[in-house]
Amino acid sequence: MATPVSLNVEQAVTQRYSGASQQQEVALCCPVEYDTTMLEILPDEIIERDYGCGDPSRYVQEGETVLDLGSGGGKICYIASQLVGERGRVIGVDMNADMLDLARKYQGEISKAIGWNNVEFYRGRIQDLGLNLEMFELHLAENPIDSADSYLDASQIADSMRTENPMIGDDSVDVVISNCVLNLVKESDRYQLFSEVARVLKPGGRAVISDIISDQEVPAHLKSDPELWSGCISGAFQLEEMINAFLQAGLEAVEILVWQEEPWVVVEDIPFRSVTIRAYKPCTPSAAGDENDSQHSAIYHGPWAAVMDESGATLHRGQETQIDQKTYQRMSHSAYSG
Repeated sequence: MATPVSLNVEQAVTQRYSGASQQQEVALCCPVEYDTTMLEILPDEIIERDYGCGDPSRYVQEGETVLDLGSGGGKICYIASQLVGERGRVIGVDMNADMLDLARKYQGEISKAIGWNNVEFYRGRIQDLGLNLEMFELHLAENPIDSADSYLDASQIADSMRTENPMIGDDSVDVVISNCVLNLVKESDRYQLFSEVARVLKPGGRAVISDIISDQEVPAHLKSDPELWSGCISGAFQLEEMINAFLQAGLEAVEILVWQEEPWVVVEDIPFRSVTIRAYKPCTPSAAGDENDSQHSAIYHGPWAAVMDESGATLHRGQETQIDQKTYQRMSHSAYSG
């Protein structure tokens, strides 16, 4: 069911989170256990005004380039900075100027405490990772829109920026993370959102997303409530819907890492809970011949009697099964180890 036309999702979210950047809003918090050693260098203001439902940062590794979608006040970015180390890189993207101001406010002193400065913050929409809104705003300041022609010119400039100087480039990120933000994007933009995640990931890279899901479809009257939408409730995915969104974007090896057993909140008898899901971008196929040219075999060791792979092929326990090159490469990936 689509987002009600009458609800301006971006406006509702912007207003709610601009206020939450100035004063802590407990209603936006879902209890999360973070590694407290990662929080010691962070100012209380950033810790208190962080709003999330999981900790995807615990799945990043040293030396990686990490992109945080909806980075808010920067808490997850600064945690990831410590984890990826000096050789790594962390990029935060958020459309809310007030939240970005908070994230940048302490960047100097946090970087000094960490020992390196490898965090960058950009203003942009997470479903449009090609357009740097701050750069586009500079263009608009010099070329204001005052007619239909100037609007069309500005649209062309935005397209050129996406193509020639994208905010986040193709195949440039090892890990895309997000903490309770994807549900804030209106439903009509979600195909583009997941496509953008797939675009910016390197082959073999992964997305680790913490978000709120609902146990059943959210009815239209709840989706029309700006307070519930901006509160991470009305826009909640259903689990199958989120998994399918990853698959439709071309990602694979989708895995539920964390499942909150007790609902975070129940609204009109609908439970809403936190999950953390990981999915991988396929590795680049071998350039040597067609995927069917090279045959391999695989033996599934158990413990189940049989399993089905991403392509629909069934592997029976203890039985040697012929697989093609593409399947071989997929199974050789660390996502399928064990």
